Amino acid sequence: METSKIKAFNDKLDSFVDQLLPELETIYKDIHQNPELSMQEFRTAQIAADYLTRYQFEVSTGVGVTGVVGVLRNGEGPVVMLRADMDALPVTEDTGLPYASTKVARDEEGTEVGVSHVCGHDLHVAWLMGAARLFSEHRELWKGTLMAVFQPGEEVGRGALSMINDGMMERFPKPDIILGQHVMVGEAGTVKYRSGTILSAGNSLKVKLFGRGSHGSQPQTSIDPVVMAAATTMRLQTIISREVAPIENAVLTVGSLQAGTKENIIPEDATLKLNIRTFNEEVKDHILSAVKRICCAECAASNAPREPEFTEMVSYPMTVNDAVATAKVVEAFKAQFGDRAFETKPASASEDFSVFGRSWNVPYVFWFVGGTDPQVYLEALKAEKLNSIPSNHSPKFAPVIHPTLKTGLQAMMTAAAAWFN
Repeated sequence: METSKIKAFNDKLDSFVDQLLPELETIYKDIHQNPELSMQEFRTAQIAADYLTRYQFEVSTGVGVTGVVGVLRNGEGPVVMLRADMDALPVTEDTGLPYASTKVARDEEGTEVGVSHVCGHDLHVAWLMGAARLFSEHRELWKGTLMAVFQPGEEVGRGALSMINDGMMERFPKPDIILGQHVMVGEAGTVKYRSGTILSAGNSLKVKLFGRGSHGSQPQTSIDPVVMAAATTMRLQTIISREVAPIENAVLTVGSLQAGTKENIIPEDATLKLNIRTFNEEVKDHILSAVKRICCAECAASNAPREPEFTEMVSYPMTVNDAVATAKVVEAFKAQFGDRAFETKPASASEDFSVFGRSWNVPYVFWFVGGTDPQVYLEALKAEKLNSIPSNHSPKFAPVIHPTLKTGLQAMMTAAAAWFN
């Protein structure tokens, strides 16, 4: 649609959006209180599938384990794919909200964990459900095909690929454009966009270091993997500070170091889990190579009985928005939101959203929707304490429902309308 037509489209739907918000708020709170871990989103998927069916979508379930795809054909025109991720995190919520999650579940390793939507994916689901209903109920305003995709397993980097590997490209129409969004820290009511790279690549590794166990009183008879792991952890921090150019952005975090069970037993092994974020393929390759070099060298320095064992846990590609498609979305956002839509810097978070666009070889655009109470955000900004606001994945992350719910719904509708005839 032309910009003027998009504005007219949104103006016609504005009252319907307001009428829909109470229903979406109920849906959002229900999903928030009933979160499900990655690749276990059976209840959430059923809610989405039933909703799409109610509004005349052709619905397929179980795509890539729990994925849901709804197709709404409305005459000749472009195929627009809207995507929302459904999974929650193994984090015990500490928001104090009256609708906070108290759920527990077992993760893939069999450990009982608290589960919560401090990722914001519950909002994503509600947004897409609302957009699906409005496009279905107002088919006189647009032409084309809408494909609503509810994706599992984003938090473990497997969901998008699992859907692709389940025949998604053969079973459903090829999109002309793929669109997605994420709630983030930022003033609620705002939308933040960027052409080109907007999210980093993310790589997570598990490194098992092998030693020789012994009694804590006889360290001379051991090869201590705790010391080995500590030395390795410290040396890994020099990769960013001494091997990556200062003009490059990269992060390496050792988020877990596990070894032993008792203070007077030197264990047989230790395990590191580390996460790497990069914005450049060459930098990523160098860091991964350096990690292996340092781990092997520290093990050799400790006279370890064998080389370390490396396991790739998660791998996310960079999210690189198509320049032409982004310009089209930005023009529509400006018409709808005015100065509440603005350019942002790349974020060091990672997503598997781009797997769809990369697999289909079609353009995609991803953007952010602010979810922080405006007064809280502006006070933190004035005090130069934005980092004090709980961010995604914090146990205290809690987007305000209003106006976040409406803004995200409008952003999704506006971006899709930019393509429809």
